[in-house]
Amino acid sequence: MPTSSSLPRCPYFLGGEWSPVSGLPTSPVFNSSTGEVIAEVPMAGVAEVDQAVRAAQAAFPGWAETPPSERARVMFKFRAKLEQHFEEIARLISREHGKTLAESRGDLFRGFEVVELACAAPTLLTGELLPNMARGIDGELARHPLGVCVGITPFNFPAMIPLWMFPLALVCGNTFVLKPSERVPLTAQRLAELLAESGLPKGVFNLVHGGKEAVEALLTHPLVRAVSFVGSTPVARAVHLTASTHGKRVQANGGAKNYIVVMPDADVGKTVEAVMNAAFGCAGERCMAGSSLLTVGDRGRAVMPDLIKAAQSLTVGRTDVEAQPGMGAVITAAHRERVRGLVDEGERAGARVVADGRGVKVPEAPNGFYLGATIVEDVRTEMKLAQEEVFGPVLNVLHMNGLDEAIEMANRSSYGNGAAIFTRSGGAAREFKQRVRAGMIGINVGVPAPMAMFPFSGWNESFFGDLHMQGRSGVLFYTQPKVTTSRWFAEGEGDIWRK
Repeated sequence: MPTSSSLPRCPYFLGGEWSPVSGLPTSPVFNSSTGEVIAEVPMAGVAEVDQAVRAAQAAFPGWAETPPSERARVMFKFRAKLEQHFEEIARLISREHGKTLAESRGDLFRGFEVVELACAAPTLLTGELLPNMARGIDGELARHPLGVCVGITPFNFPAMIPLWMFPLALVCGNTFVLKPSERVPLTAQRLAELLAESGLPKGVFNLVHGGKEAVEALLTHPLVRAVSFVGSTPVARAVHLTASTHGKRVQANGGAKNYIVVMPDADVGKTVEAVMNAAFGCAGERCMAGSSLLTVGDRGRAVMPDLIKAAQSLTVGRTDVEAQPGMGAVITAAHRERVRGLVDEGERAGARVVADGRGVKVPEAPNGFYLGATIVEDVRTEMKLAQEEVFGPVLNVLHMNGLDEAIEMANRSSYGNGAAIFTRSGGAAREFKQRVRAGMIGINVGVPAPMAMFPFSGWNESFFGDLHMQGRSGVLFYTQPKVTTSRWFAEGEGDIWRK
């Protein structure tokens, strides 16, 4: 392993300048494919966070007065930079995260779409006007920026989730402090470089690294007006409570347990393909992963032989090389052991592991953090596998007698991100869409994550707050309405405006 002094150390971006950091504790950044430490990230404390927030606050008045069309031009330039460096960034994501290149390209592209949405700022920020709403009285609504906004992002989408946040926040006239996951800081650092190259004024965007201490400092800082967060449900709940108690707007996306229902009339081939992607894409490390499969009736079980075969055939290996596998590594060795432990516990409780990826080996990368695709059948509702978010390449399978039972099962979950159904029946699809308690529904779509113009609308314990990320909801979150009521009096026929 390289010595600490030989490893690159991630700098902070404060007030428009890159700031090398020394004298702080550090956390390792791994190449998940090999287990090699590739960088160190300094863990900010209260002082470093305060410096970032104050830089953002100092830049706010000038940026807030910048016309929306000029803010949008910065986003157009940023979009061009992302397009120019698209493949470079995708490879960086694969290196520090472990996703396949195809998945990394998808990660970046879905964030790229939010940048494109932000380019429409002059339209997104138009207000409302009602002339003569009462006799001689006009009403007008304008949207104004909040001030300093904060983004706290997880490891699983190093590009997409930061890009869910800061492009919309910036074009709405806010300034921003990003605290990316300490496990994947390199992608965020590259995004900051390209944003600065796009002509953003100094201090409008700032980047700090760190862990719990940095997060708590951001949540409680008196100059922060709004917090956007994505992570696990326990942390999302705590973030929402702490930040809102300190008077901030909060949108906090938590974890999930997403159900996929397979009806007896589902197309087997298309369903297997979609379930494989939903369950094992990004090694299952996403809050929209299809982690529980509910087959309906004997014919619904018809997907199982092909699904098991596909899982057993899914190749696992390095994603930092040209020859790409079907699935990459998970984020750390500790996370791999947690996922293995949940499968072990389920098996001891009576579940059957019908496709077992726990012992997968990658000879050319023996120290990588690998798990293979795993399918566990006969899972019972009281098992941790059925209740907890595994966040790994594990698919639970439960067999239902009918659609009503499947919907009831899905609705027992405390989460509510997504749910999907595979069927040829419009009636079954409509019944499912109306009754299932989740914010994002897929009909013959395994991962129903919406595109940028719609909100990422988790329900229940998958989201804490009121206004969701992306789309019009994102614009509403990053702005505050100002309503002006006007009446003008005439003093007489000789007034200059009458001439």
